[in-house]
Amino acid sequence: MPSSTAAPTKTVRIGGASGFWGDSMVAAPQLVQHGRLDYLVFDYLAETTMAILAAARAKKPELGYATDFVEIAMKPVLAEIKRQGIKVVSNAGGIHPQGCAAALRALAEAQGVPLRIAVVEGDDLGARMAELRAAGTRDMFTGEALPEKVLSANAYLGALPIAAALAAGADVVITGRCVDSAVTLGPLMHEFGWQPGDFDRLASGSLAGHIIECGCQATGGLHTDWEDIPDWANIGYPIVECQADGSFVVTKPEGTGGKVIRAAVAEQLLYEIGDPGAYLLPDVSCDFRAVTIEQEGPDRVRVGPARGRAPTPAYKVSATQLDGFRCAGSLVIVGIDAERKARRTAEAILERTGGILARLGLPPFTRSHIEAIGAETLYGPHARTHGVREAMMRVAVDHPQKAALEIFAREIAPAGTSWSPGTTGPGGGRPSVSPLVKPFAFLLAKEQVPVAFAIDGERRAVAIPTGAGDGAAPPMAEPPPCADDGGEQVELRLIDLAWARSGDKGDLSNIGLVARRPEWLPLLWSRVTPEAVGAYFAHLVHGKVERFHLPGIAAMNLLLHGALDGGGPSSMRMDPLGKGMGQMLLDMRVKVPRAVAQAAQRR
Repeated sequence: MPSSTAAPTKTVRIGGASGFWGDSMVAAPQLVQHGRLDYLVFDYLAETTMAILAAARAKKPELGYATDFVEIAMKPVLAEIKRQGIKVVSNAGGIHPQGCAAALRALAEAQGVPLRIAVVEGDDLGARMAELRAAGTRDMFTGEALPEKVLSANAYLGALPIAAALAAGADVVITGRCVDSAVTLGPLMHEFGWQPGDFDRLASGSLAGHIIECGCQATGGLHTDWEDIPDWANIGYPIVECQADGSFVVTKPEGTGGKVIRAAVAEQLLYEIGDPGAYLLPDVSCDFRAVTIEQEGPDRVRVGPARGRAPTPAYKVSATQLDGFRCAGSLVIVGIDAERKARRTAEAILERTGGILARLGLPPFTRSHIEAIGAETLYGPHARTHGVREAMMRVAVDHPQKAALEIFAREIAPAGTSWSPGTTGPGGGRPSVSPLVKPFAFLLAKEQVPVAFAIDGERRAVAIPTGAGDGAAPPMAEPPPCADDGGEQVELRLIDLAWARSGDKGDLSNIGLVARRPEWLPLLWSRVTPEAVGAYFAHLVHGKVERFHLPGIAAMNLLLHGALDGGGPSSMRMDPLGKGMGQMLLDMRVKVPRAVAQAAQRR
């Protein structure tokens, strides 16, 4: 007689152990020891990181991968990973995934741990630049022709080759450049048998990857209400419990710090996306606008399904070129009028070194930039601390020749006895001169990018569907007009009404704004307009401001073009990645009905 008990629903537990190259060494041991994981995944490859890896490999051909993955993350946990049967997926391969695999293989052999390592191949397009240049390929943002000298060029691959490598029996899959969420989606495709046409499931699995791809940002890190997040030193790294229908719960290891709460997960959903109705990935075009996020219990947040459509037929290719050199020097200025003294000091350094270069017959600096840290330089007209009594002078310069910047570096310290009273410094000697690696990007048809993986000395091709999507989001209605917007108005800061998180994509900054109460979104929509945001950031943003509606979480996403002085390694600002722009927007003041103000002040 058949049992009346239903079969248990399969759950796959995936822990996110790295949000970038440089994340904490506590992550992997914490998740392996306390996470009860099926998979441990690592994301290392921010666009800035690719530039760093390109520069590293230019100096030493055996480098070009995230060395922390082998020596810091895997070394202390490798035997335990094997004992528990945890599979590992990482994009630590950077621009030299075979080098990364060789280093991990050597470590495993030294520890006596048998390990089958697969390497995803096909993303490296560096050898094809002449061909692509001859074909008229241009930068997708600026329209510029591809440069003559390229350090690296890598296509953002998807999850299919990762799933195929796992199906072939890999214990560890190492990729080069892939989209951040693919290290999570690949295991889910393998475990649940999702196919390339299962677009809704692929979108939901990609969202799970997006939530954990930045490590502790899903467990309370960077949360607007930071004082509500306990035990920062022992903060838990994120785990997603995923099911075959694409639904998942965000949690963390028991006994760790931080907090998994709806607001922080909603902030992370919005992090570094453009149009939430058309979040374009190699495997699927995602629509996150109707996704719901609900608190299921302590440190458990359930994320509702995403919708998916066919992906576009092209890969995005991220490339880098050497564009000269950069040096940034700093000094601390203490006392009355610290900001004005800091600026005059920086101006004098530029004038002096510019004169030296001219006398030596060297060209002038390509670019220069002055900031007085501590005097709210980034806030521009909204700054309130011009009268600070301590500030850090920062002056950055670019030049085509390294020797010119070595002269600049020598001329920082003499300010300590030559000019402003109260000049001092934290030590550390002369600033270093670094290669200035400039990123650029273009699109390339998937059919022109053969993808494969290598395991046990054998290379196996992976068929990638070309994709027929147009990348356009279906129409979405704006929030309804605010129902009660009359009577006496009271001025509040946005932080009283919303949570926010911001990030970057090249020279674009996005700010996700989530209403603290869903009923407040229409009011916020009427106040936080593209025009108002553009005016508020006019001193930083030199392009248009777009706005997108996410009714599922009562939020909006703001996309600010030309906001980051080129972005990434191109930017000379102290915040080249737009991390502070959400915090700056939360200080913007808006007028609201008194009843709303009273409710907001009771939070």
